Amino acid sequence: MSKNFNPERLLQVLVAPQISEKATYIADKNEQVVFIVTPDATKPEVKAAVEMLFKVEVKSVQMANLKGKVKRAGRNIGRRSDIRKAFVCLKPGQEINFAEGGAA
Repeated sequence: MSKNFNPERLLQVLVAPQISEKATYIADKNEQVVFIVTPDATKPEVKAAVEMLFKVEVKSVQMANLKGKVKRAGRNIGRRSDIRKAFVCLKPGQEINFAEGGAA
């Protein structure tokens, strides 16, 4: 890690892991893990946070911004909040197991 990040900031960057059928397929096929991150998170911050929290080596990080859907309930129109996802590619042999609550 070439940059020094604030450890308190790194603890807030990762919001939650994305656990779905598609995320599981990506994890098995491409050795990637999907996280929901804060809207202002950067790739280096996400890489540093994953390496610090799960004690694994990260090869690369891809980011995606998802716009919230417009939803209606009768006359009322609302909108879900926007989210930002991080697709974290792990180096070969690395694994994160969420069932055990940490690195495997």
